[in-house]
Amino acid sequence: MAEALQASDPRVLFQAFLMLSRNAAARDLQPLVTAMAEFRDSEPFLFHVLTGVALRRAGNPAAVTHLETALALFQDQRLYGDPLALECAIFVTLTLIRPHETRTKFALYVDRLTFDPASRARLLAMIGLGDAWAGYLVRGQAEMLEARDLAIAAGRSDVQAEVTSWLIKCEALRGDLEASAAHLAEARALAARNGSEWVAGHITEGSAALHLARGDTEAWVAMLELMVAAGLGVDSGLVFEYRWELATHYALHDDPARAAALMRGVPAAPVHLPGGAAMAAWRSWIENPSDVPAMHEFEAVLPALTQPAERLPRARMSWLLGAAHGRAGRRAPAVRLLEAACAGYASIGAGGMLAQASADLLAVTGRRVAPPPQPFAAKPGEAALTGAEIRVAVAVADGLSNREAAEHLFVSVKTIEFHLGNIFRKLDIRNRTELARLL
Repeated sequence: MAEALQASDPRVLFQAFLMLSRNAAARDLQPLVTAMAEFRDSEPFLFHVLTGVALRRAGNPAAVTHLETALALFQDQRLYGDPLALECAIFVTLTLIRPHETRTKFALYVDRLTFDPASRARLLAMIGLGDAWAGYLVRGQAEMLEARDLAIAAGRSDVQAEVTSWLIKCEALRGDLEASAAHLAEARALAARNGSEWVAGHITEGSAALHLARGDTEAWVAMLELMVAAGLGVDSGLVFEYRWELATHYALHDDPARAAALMRGVPAAPVHLPGGAAMAAWRSWIENPSDVPAMHEFEAVLPALTQPAERLPRARMSWLLGAAHGRAGRRAPAVRLLEAACAGYASIGAGGMLAQASADLLAVTGRRVAPPPQPFAAKPGEAALTGAEIRVAVAVADGLSNREAAEHLFVSVKTIEFHLGNIFRKLDIRNRTELARLL
């Protein structure tokens, strides 16, 4: 970083920031923010991106103004053809917690431009993260796996560490527990090699999701305690949700004093965050866990959670309420809410969470919920699709020709044709139209 701080080229300085952002804590970015201030007038876009991201990581509300200004400059200056600016715009969109916009606003430009493998890996990783975060877990998982392969091919362990740390949670939610555990071990080793506090935080969050998907409540609560104590989730807006989750566990397990202490002095959750419209009602329930009217009021606000990134928290809130009703013997609201949770998880491909929520539903009804249909489930007697085949299937299902898919995945047309033959055979389908319907 010392060389970058002495550089007279702001783009060199900013490249250093992008690399450092994959490994550093918020405090480590401050020297670059100070250095970038010199270029505020000549490179306003880069200045506002760097300053906004650093402030957001530090939990400073002034970040939003810088980030919004950066996106406005990206549009006004029509920077779509600049690979560095495109990466920045996607980065800023995710930082503003608008994951559903990454694909709609930027994926087309990513496909049109030529990048080196490392840069393409980073861009695909962020678009994949946006898809998964917005509830499109199948697509997000496929893109992040592709990004990981590109990072490995480019010898960029920092990019590999970051995307692998994101895959842990995505795969845990999906129910791919073996893959999640394998990527957890891989991300830990890579983070240790790179000394990455940033990646380590994502590993912790992913590990918590894996424990929850396994049904290990004790380990999951321990991870929540760790995350709340460390203040994790600032960058994703989940910092309040983690605290509310932990307080709910305490309140429902006869430790109201601990729940109250956890919530004491904590400001109201901002309504603009995913799930924010329901956080006040959730808090009221935490304060009165046996109060049925408080539970009904919490349930009544759940329909307000309509944004793509709110599908996962809405299902989780329904699950928490339904399970609590079930334990109290209130069968009707328990069934209603647990069915809603199961439907929510099934709709986004969160098989890991569905398995756990359906167990609570089974305890109430005695009826097991069928697992969600897997988008690319092989027919009986055939092996499951490989990672490469999944990536080809997603690309072709998106409407790309064989040549376009080959360019997109950095392989030959013959490789695409070979994989498509295997995909059609394994899925027992005949054409691309049927493949698109599966996704």
